[in-house]
Amino acid sequence: MRFIFEQVRVGGDRNFGYLLGDREAGEGILVDPSFDPEPLVARAKAQGLRITAILNTHGHADHSNGNGGAQSLTGAPVLGGPGHPGPLDRVLKDGERVPFGAWRLGVWHVPGHCPDHLAFLVEGLPGGMAAGITGDLLFVGKVGGTADDRDARTEWDSLHRLLREWPDHATIWPGHDYGARPSSTLAWEREANPFLRCADVEAFIRLKAEWPVFKARHGLR
Repeated sequence: MRFIFEQVRVGGDRNFGYLLGDREAGEGILVDPSFDPEPLVARAKAQGLRITAILNTHGHADHSNGNGGAQSLTGAPVLGGPGHPGPLDRVLKDGERVPFGAWRLGVWHVPGHCPDHLAFLVEGLPGGMAAGITGDLLFVGKVGGTADDRDARTEWDSLHRLLREWPDHATIWPGHDYGARPSSTLAWEREANPFLRCADVEAFIRLKAEWPVFKARHGLR
């Protein structure tokens, strides 16, 4: 298969990093190298890929503190969202497409968990597949933390933007292994994620406040 997609554990708090590539073109990109970029770079070398960009879903240290190490190993530029707190070679814009070989990684600016948060989607894959990397916006069965109700409202808007604009069959690949499985689909999250089942933003905010009790009642980890 020409398209390469690997989910790699990169240390921290069950953090995931990602390698995406085009086998025929020999080009790839890294997403969220986090605490331990070496395994991602090793997988790229094993797949015969030259890394052309290092992307962050957001600038929190547990996702971006491997940027320097990944850059020193690959020479690739570091790209992130508007307001990213760390050094970037280029700021990504909402709606932009980042190329790697024949493929394009679409960029969605989805603030809420933090102001610079991005989500990425590759469409047009074999069999009509689509792959979405959601960072700390959307986990399997959960959503990202927010500092206050204002940020929660922003996160609600961002989540529902993805529900409107991404295909239901898109696979969902989060920034942490916090759920029952390491990945999901947007259709499954729409149906089963309690935060996405909330009737409105007020119910969403209440569930965030009551989440520890909800988890205990339903046996969630």
